[in-house]
Amino acid sequence: MAEYIAVFLEKLHQKGKAKLTIQAYQQDLLQLLGVINYLKLDVGSLERNHILYALKQLSAKGQSPKSIARHLSAWRQFCAFLVEESILEYNPCQGVKPPKLPNRLPKALTVENTQLLLDNVQSHNVLEVRDKAIFELMYSSGLRLSEVTHLDIHDLSFSEGIVKVLGKGSKERIVPVGQTALTALKNYLVVRAGSETQKALFTSRLGSRLSNRQIQNRLVRWSELAGSDRRVTPHMFRHSFASHMLQESGDLRAVQELLGHSNLNTTQIYTSLDFKHLATIYDQAHPRAKRKQK
Repeated sequence: MAEYIAVFLEKLHQKGKAKLTIQAYQQDLLQLLGVINYLKLDVGSLERNHILYALKQLSAKGQSPKSIARHLSAWRQFCAFLVEESILEYNPCQGVKPPKLPNRLPKALTVENTQLLLDNVQSHNVLEVRDKAIFELMYSSGLRLSEVTHLDIHDLSFSEGIVKVLGKGSKERIVPVGQTALTALKNYLVVRAGSETQKALFTSRLGSRLSNRQIQNRLVRWSELAGSDRRVTPHMFRHSFASHMLQESGDLRAVQELLGHSNLNTTQIYTSLDFKHLATIYDQAHPRAKRKQK
């Protein structure tokens, strides 16, 4: 089987896969090779029950669900290659499900830390005025980074206090913009760089459309200046918007619409963000939870 692994890895190299990616595939496939050797199998006789046995071995060694899922993905692609080479009649990984991964809670800032960061953004020059407008808009309307960089000037309506956003799947939605963000945007448009033909709302100092990376780098700079003890990303503003809105309103459907989620389950994860807040509400509201006054 080792020779087939070598050919498979070479094909990955020819497809332009990164060196570290190929090394990860190699390590995952060596795990499968170890099981095949232990069971004294020919690669052509590999079956579904052997894959399941190999997965159980990974679990017994304490591998995390994420690691096991990665192994299975590598094995599935390798077995597909063996089918193409007529070494296997079918892919034994087909239909084998990886272990269920635990839900990751989105990383959100507290209300206080969000306010501190936004208030720390200065407005002494064009770039700072622009940065403040970007960050205020992201937090005000819960926009994705890509949605921000794709905004054109005509997408913004000051009279109605809304912004038209092109989200995932090219789905358009209309989102309210708060007064603080509108003020920051008005200040920015006065000094915005760019020619009359440049439609982009947010531009670089040279007048070109701002990229995702440029916004990410500027936010890192401002979070460091604000003394943040964690790396703040643009998506944290979206997560913070969602959790803060949900905490105050409790309206899951409304937050779903504002975020542009097609599935309510995607929005529902934000209900787990602030258990302390929920616990406080529980203590105050539930008849059997109220503590006796001393």
